Amino acid sequence: MKTIIKTIGISVSACFLASVANAQEPLNTSDLLRAVEDDRVVQSEGYQGRLAEFQQNANRQEELLDLTRNRVTEQEELQTQLSDQFEANEITIAEKREILRDRRGDLNELFGTLQGVAGDFMSTFTGSIVSAQYPGRTDYLEGFIERAGSTTEQLAIDEIERFWFFMQQEMTESGKISRYSGSVALPSGESVNRQITRIGAFNAVSEGEYLAYNSNLGQLQVLPRQPSGSMINRGVYQNAAQDLENASDGYVKVGIDPTGGIGGQVFANLVNFPTVDEQVRNNSGPIGFTIIGVGIIGVLVALIRSLILTLVNMKVKRQLKSETPMKNNPLGRVLAVAESNPAADTETLELKLGEAILQETPSLERFLTFIKIIATVAPLMGLLGTVTGMIQVFQQITVYGAGDPTIMAGGISVALMTTVLGITVAIPTVLMHTWVKSKSDNIIHILEEQATGMIADKAEKKAASQ
Repeated sequence: MKTIIKTIGISVSACFLASVANAQEPLNTSDLLRAVEDDRVVQSEGYQGRLAEFQQNANRQEELLDLTRNRVTEQEELQTQLSDQFEANEITIAEKREILRDRRGDLNELFGTLQGVAGDFMSTFTGSIVSAQYPGRTDYLEGFIERAGSTTEQLAIDEIERFWFFMQQEMTESGKISRYSGSVALPSGESVNRQITRIGAFNAVSEGEYLAYNSNLGQLQVLPRQPSGSMINRGVYQNAAQDLENASDGYVKVGIDPTGGIGGQVFANLVNFPTVDEQVRNNSGPIGFTIIGVGIIGVLVALIRSLILTLVNMKVKRQLKSETPMKNNPLGRVLAVAESNPAADTETLELKLGEAILQETPSLERFLTFIKIIATVAPLMGLLGTVTGMIQVFQQITVYGAGDPTIMAGGISVALMTTVLGITVAIPTVLMHTWVKSKSDNIIHILEEQATGMIADKAEKKAASQ
């Protein structure tokens, strides 16, 4: 069976070789056997060559493995030596430190005091506006504090003297007005070189603008919102700052803020406090704007009615001085009714005059009810906004919890702002309603007074004739 398989394999190989040799003639059986034998010999020589190369590589790998093992042994021995040396050095360092501690003696207490004082001044230098003019002090103090607290290093006298110089510099500069040229960051983010005037450790101004010191950037920045003065002169502080920059001697009145060392905490925090119009725009909501609209309408209607009633009152007063009824005013129209009914008895005349007064009353009291409704509804709408804002606050507490007050600030702001707007609208509309109603009542009172006088005069004349 093996012989058959071998014969078949030889035949297949011969067929393959015959297909490769395109230009050769077909071989006979003897030639085919010879070709197979030659190919076997060639393959055996290639195998022997590859086997020799593999053996050579194996021997090389064995040599590398032995070399690596020797190096590992040497490194382990070196590690043992270094470990022993490290332990010996640790013991020596501990002994040297003990000797250093004994020799330093009272210096340890001195260095500890210097370290504490330097730490206190570190916070002062970091937030001081003087550091904008004299940078690099905080970097020096960091190294100074580290060396003062070290157990192996010792501060030199010149280092202590330099720290003392920085303390004296801060105290001296806090009482001086200094001018220098430096980089200033604008609200747009651009940095420009400007002439800076520093007022002690309180404030710094440049080109009439107040500056604040950013300790993280180590640079002065223009306040996005400058301090305002009175309602009449809002630029009083900027003008004073400009006067200080232009002055060469003497005394100049200027505003400073002593609440902080980075240019004044109040001045620096002005950007965080929105103006009234910003508060209204950001916190009113739909209800707040509705209150504002209703209030504007109510005030305009009240002003118009007040103007109309003032003109009517002037015409009524002119009618009081005239004997001839004029139909351009309510009193003249009422007097015309009496003049057109000279033969009417007292009771009839009284009824006709009362009817005339009733006809004039609606025009005199027009829109008074509307103004009163606005004055009543405005605070109720404010209360509605308050309730809506508090609902929003409780929803935020449910979702985010009560740990961060800033999350609840929006809803609380809406609640308070709508309440303020409701009261703000209600107060002037109530006053305007009272004012307009008093004008209307005054004119109606004149009409009733004149009508009553005419009836009484007619009754007297009738009694005298009888």
